[in-house]
Amino acid sequence: MNRTIRSFIACSMLLVAFACIASVKPYPADFKTETIPANGTRIFVRVGGHGPAVVLLHGYGETGDMWQPLAVTLARTHTVIVPDLRGMGLSAHPPGGYDKKNQGRDISGVLDALHVDKVDVVAHDIGNMVAYAFVAEQPQRVERLVLMDAPIPGIGPWDDILKSPMLWHFHFGGPDMERLVAGRERIYLDRFWNDFSADPRRFTEADREHYAKLYALPGAMHDGFAQFAAFDQDAKDNQAFLAQGKLTMPILAIGGEKSFGPTMAVVARAMATNVTGLVIPDAGHWLMEEQPKATIAAVRDFVDAAP
Repeated sequence: MNRTIRSFIACSMLLVAFACIASVKPYPADFKTETIPANGTRIFVRVGGHGPAVVLLHGYGETGDMWQPLAVTLARTHTVIVPDLRGMGLSAHPPGGYDKKNQGRDISGVLDALHVDKVDVVAHDIGNMVAYAFVAEQPQRVERLVLMDAPIPGIGPWDDILKSPMLWHFHFGGPDMERLVAGRERIYLDRFWNDFSADPRRFTEADREHYAKLYALPGAMHDGFAQFAAFDQDAKDNQAFLAQGKLTMPILAIGGEKSFGPTMAVVARAMATNVTGLVIPDAGHWLMEEQPKATIAAVRDFVDAAP
């Protein structure tokens, strides 16, 4: 297959993906989308609103689309920046660079391209890991940080968390695993949406179909596995960051009652000095899908608070 044909197929798949985005939780028309060259790759970004900047970082099993209800709310008083992480959603699929320190630099590149200096950061799942690396490397750039329901490699109770049999997917990857899930992306992803929910019915069929299509794009599952494969390097990088000192900006650590719960605050306090913990009742891991009103209210109140 020559390069022209491969390019045509890739472009066609992206057009399909754009159609998928329009079908679930569409962002308002005043949110602009663009693909920004950053740190040697291309990051798909949604930008809307006016005022102090907030960056929203998604995790595995989703894309920046997960943040739509929060982004719309925050855009009333903030400039809201919502990227798809490297190798996920509609961002490019480079062959490497999935350690979170490098992905933190992806976010820096996006902000530089948008001429944004100071930001608040809101993150979930693997987004937490990218957020910590970004903030630890550029603490002067971040006013506030929200971490939602996921551990951070090498920080706090990381070694104990790794012992959970629920987290077998951390070590799932490689060519044979990719063959196992090829054409079965929905089945593989359902495991995450079901097992980590307080009530799997709250992760809707429309959302499941939407994300399954995006993760079935060429390279998407490979790059998702690469996010997990980088955890050992992430742990080394994070321990080096922590050796330089704890973060001092205000941090809100949110856990779902049926998931990380108060452990999210334990993780955050291992790396920061100014942490507020919050547990969202009757929620599992998928806070934005399971308890959107409570989650949005908590984040909005935190980022709107006076310095």
